Amino acid sequence: MRRSTWSLLPALALSGLLAPALASAGAPPVDSEKLLQRIQSAATQRNYEGTIVYSAGGLLSSSRVAHYSVGKQTYDRVEALDGRQQRVFRLDGTVHTVWPKEHVVVVEQRTPLTGLPSTMPAVAPRALDQYAVQAEGSDRVAGREADVYLLQPRDGMRYAQRFWADRETGLMLRSDVIGPDHAVLESTAFSEVEIGVKPQPASVVQALQRLSGYRVERPLQQRTSLAAQGWELDRSVPGFRLAGCVKRTLGAGADSAAEPRVVQAVYSDGLTHVSIFIEPAGLPGDDEQLGGRIGATSTLRQRRGDQWITLMGDVPASTLKLFVGALERRR
Repeated sequence: MRRSTWSLLPALALSGLLAPALASAGAPPVDSEKLLQRIQSAATQRNYEGTIVYSAGGLLSSSRVAHYSVGKQTYDRVEALDGRQQRVFRLDGTVHTVWPKEHVVVVEQRTPLTGLPSTMPAVAPRALDQYAVQAEGSDRVAGREADVYLLQPRDGMRYAQRFWADRETGLMLRSDVIGPDHAVLESTAFSEVEIGVKPQPASVVQALQRLSGYRVERPLQQRTSLAAQGWELDRSVPGFRLAGCVKRTLGAGADSAAEPRVVQAVYSDGLTHVSIFIEPAGLPGDDEQLGGRIGATSTLRQRRGDQWITLMGDVPASTLKLFVGALERRR
């Protein structure tokens, strides 16, 4: 659920507004829109392989990742190196999540609500509406020269993010989410990476051909809207736009023939995301309201009649409260 929707969205160029402030601080002007477009292009069009390390709230995990772009087709491979064995393969819009020990593979169509786990966050250019970009010098990450930038939020509804962009290619090498007290809430970084590798689409295609004997689950997912499900966000939360809404079965282990029961709506500000889950009450273990934060991810869960509302996002808890306060049941 951490990182959901990574889509390119239109933007307003703010470099003219940022230049005076940065010049007065002694930093060179930043062409913010061009910078973010370069980073986005590198993430989708460059071929690379490496190891990504994610840390948050005292937890540490790593994954081996590969991304290949061949013509109009893209291939991704992600293998968790810690904890429960998990491998994820994406061929264009189809995502296969493989659980080797259980001999289970979950097949889903990628939508704006589903991204690959354990990968670098994306930054859509429209994030410039909510964040100002500041240059912070240079550094080295995974043996590569990088330029460092800070995305500073324009209000208190979101966290700052510092990122390291590869000087040669623009690929994001590291990303830190920064709390209001300047503490690093979570960090995602390449520990080693090779950019410009020869694409190996066969490593994805052949892996998918070796799944004979696996139980295949295809969770149902139907596009919908909050209104169609009897809900409404009666006022907007500043800076966030609806990225998509679906009705789905209850997760990877759900019976693929079951009726979809969980509504998920995702809102994005171009950098971070808030997911709203609405599901029936009365399921085992679902009788507790909760709220808290692990790393940068805040969670809020409340009961509304016969429904549970769960909100998750890399935002302050106060932002989740604005969302849940604006959510109204209409029928």
